[in-house]
Amino acid sequence: AYLGPPEVNISSCVNCINVTIKLPTSHFRENGKLLSLIDIYKEIDYGITLKTLDGEHKRSRKKTTEEIFSTVIEELYPNRNYCVSVMLTASLNQRSIPSAWKCITADSVAQQDYHAVAIIGAICFSLLLASAVKCIHAGGYILQDKSLPCNLV
Repeated sequence: AYLGPPEVNISSCVNCINVTIKLPTSHFRENGKLLSLIDIYKEIDYGITLKTLDGEHKRSRKKTTEEIFSTVIEELYPNRNYCVSVMLTASLNQRSIPSAWKCITADSVAQQDYHAVAIIGAICFSLLLASAVKCIHAGGYILQDKSLPCNLV
C-alpha cells in the first residue's frame, strides 16, 4: 500500500510560508474503527519539496505523531512565487504518493503592514486636523462666542 497523498494547505507570511498538512485516512479497520496512519505506524516521516525559479529543493525530513500539523518554511525572498509538495513515509512503508503542488507568493513586510500604516496614518491626520481646528477656534478666528469690543469695530 502507498502512503498519501496528504492534504496540503499553504498560506504566506512575511518572508515565509506556513504549510498545514493533514494525513490521509487509511483503509484499515480494527473493531469497526477506522485506523489513522498514526494508529498504524505510531509516527510518520514527512518531506517537503520547495519549488522555485531556481529548481526544486528538498527540505530535511521530519517526523510527526499528529494527524494535522503545521510547519513554517522561513528565510524566503518576499514577492517570489513558491510551490510546495509533501511526501509521507513510515519506517515500515517507504512507498509514497506526493501531494499535488500548491503555489503561493511569499509576503513582504510592506504588503502585510500596508493596512496598519494606512489606518494609523488616518488616525494621526484626524488628530492633527482636530488640533488645528481647536487652535483656530481658541484664537478666535472661527465660531466667535464674544462680539468684538466697541473700540475695535
